[in-house]
Amino acid sequence: MRRTGTTRRSALTATGAFGLGAVLTGCGSGGGAPRHDSTGADARTVSLRASTALKAAEARSGVSLLARYDQVVAAHPLTEAGLAPMRAAVREHVAALGGRAGTGVPSSPAPAAPAADVRTALRELAAEERRLADVRAAALLKAEPELARLLASIAAAGAAHAYLLTELAKETPA
Repeated sequence: MRRTGTTRRSALTATGAFGLGAVLTGCGSGGGAPRHDSTGADARTVSLRASTALKAAEARSGVSLLARYDQVVAAHPLTEAGLAPMRAAVREHVAALGGRAGTGVPSSPAPAAPAADVRTALRELAAEERRLADVRAAALLKAEPELARLLASIAAAGAAHAYLLTELAKETPA
């Protein structure tokens, strides 16, 4: 069995993901002079609506991901200890995005049932984390600076989760 503490590789991966998030969010808010015309107010309203819609969509994606974690734990109870910290982080991400996890109301179609093989189920969960991290990283270009920083942080955490889930799949007995 491998060591379960923080390894140099995982620390470097997390640092790299955090650094990437910092670089991506550094592309700031545009330091131009403020506008005082009616089109500026309209643009801010449109921007606020778009930002709110993006935040809500990302919260729904987070709720769906959390449901996926819950399904894997239900299908493979031995994974609960390994997945608990990541599930907690995903729950906090949903809350930070303004969503409510565990409301019992599905916000999107239920994810497909996890694979019967525990390793495959963990790999599928890692792939979903990776896909969602990529979607959130792409959404940075459309987001307001504050939301972009939040999405970058959540995307970096998702990339780290994908790595950890892949490693957990390798270490889990068949």
